[in-house]
Amino acid sequence: MAFQSQDYSKSVTRWLGFMCLLIIVMIIVGGATRLTNSGLSITEWKPITGALPPLSQADWISEFEKYKLIPEFEAEHPDMTLKEFEFIYFWEWGHRQLGRFIGLAFLLPFFYFLWKRKIPQGRTKGFWLVGALIGLQGAIGWWMVSSGLKDDAVSVSQYRLATHLGLAFIILGMFFWMFLDARKGWPDKANQHGYKRSTALMIAVWVQVIMGAFVAGLGAGRVSRDWPDMGGQFIPYNYWVPEQGMANLFENAVNVHFNHRMMAYFLLAGVIAAFVSLSKQKAWLTKRVTLILLIAVIWQAGLGIATIIFEVPLWKALLHQASAIFVFLIAVYLVWTARLDS
Repeated sequence: MAFQSQDYSKSVTRWLGFMCLLIIVMIIVGGATRLTNSGLSITEWKPITGALPPLSQADWISEFEKYKLIPEFEAEHPDMTLKEFEFIYFWEWGHRQLGRFIGLAFLLPFFYFLWKRKIPQGRTKGFWLVGALIGLQGAIGWWMVSSGLKDDAVSVSQYRLATHLGLAFIILGMFFWMFLDARKGWPDKANQHGYKRSTALMIAVWVQVIMGAFVAGLGAGRVSRDWPDMGGQFIPYNYWVPEQGMANLFENAVNVHFNHRMMAYFLLAGVIAAFVSLSKQKAWLTKRVTLILLIAVIWQAGLGIATIIFEVPLWKALLHQASAIFVFLIAVYLVWTARLDS
């Protein structure tokens, strides 16, 4: 039985749907910020005063001079003009502004809905948790950026980039799950056809996203234009550098690229196996969502191959990252459906 009136349920559902949309846009803008090499253009963390961009020529010159002091400028943009700096600055500024807006778009309606008792009492823990994670995500964003501003670094740490992206997907998954619950009147658990298997697939998709972040952080997408081999070999000769040990898994660009490919194959095989195992069960909705996930994974794999072959053009790389969002959402929906489908 639903906790609230239909009008109440609709208002919360619309808000949660809007939050999902904001997080999706945030992830895409973050990917564009990364791919346009804009993430280090703002070298200071000013949560309040940083909401305003430079408002005069002198302010722009001041920000540009700060950027010239970090290693990335000399290594990658020594000939950059002020106009070119303004372009990358606005990507990062827009990313941060969107983060501020997401915080307000969550907090203000959330407290209003609490006051009006529009959220079931037993479901508020998830809202408090996702709110805390949004705040944590802002801090992790600066923690990530700061890794590219010190010593001789010319980019952010791939470990911190993966943490930042991984948490963004967790926040998105939580909002989407709560959106589905609100849309259906906060249902309780039911039959759980294939629930464990579906959960494993969702986690696998999330892990693949994390591995993709390591690929992006190391620029590993460009280490090979070949497919299905790499440099004429299925397992590239420099896959494992003995001196690096286990760090190969996270710091060897060839290793990271190859593992991302292999995870795609394992994920595809897992979705096929799940679909086959569900074929004799009555959970028709779960089967249909599994089929949709299979199609999405095939599309994403094909797009990843095309991105590699064409040397990671910006639009293909962005589309690949955006498609990963929807593969993940389908996987979350599969788990939610498997929990309730009869």
